[in-house]
Amino acid sequence: MQYIQVQITFPTLESAEEAAEKIVDRRLAACAQIAGIVRSIYTWKGKREKCNEILLLAKTRAELFGQLVEAVRDGHPYECPQIVAVPLIAGNEDYLAWLDEQTAD
Repeated sequence: MQYIQVQITFPTLESAEEAAEKIVDRRLAACAQIAGIVRSIYTWKGKREKCNEILLLAKTRAELFGQLVEAVRDGHPYECPQIVAVPLIAGNEDYLAWLDEQTAD
């Protein structure tokens, strides 16, 4: 089994909480943590932007990534939201078993 941590940014705490509840309720993630404010600097449509964003971290199985992206994009306030995944190369066996259980069909 392959596990991932999905990193998603939102403009508000409320939009991050809404997405976190949606993906956990749909069993697309075992856990969604709202890490708090991050300062983002990026170029969008030719203009440098700076803004505060809320970072959401979700733990799930790699095979659920596509469904998770669809669920998050539906209703996300950004035109092009950051939804990226990084592999979890190791983890506490009990935690990974719980992750499997929480994301089971």
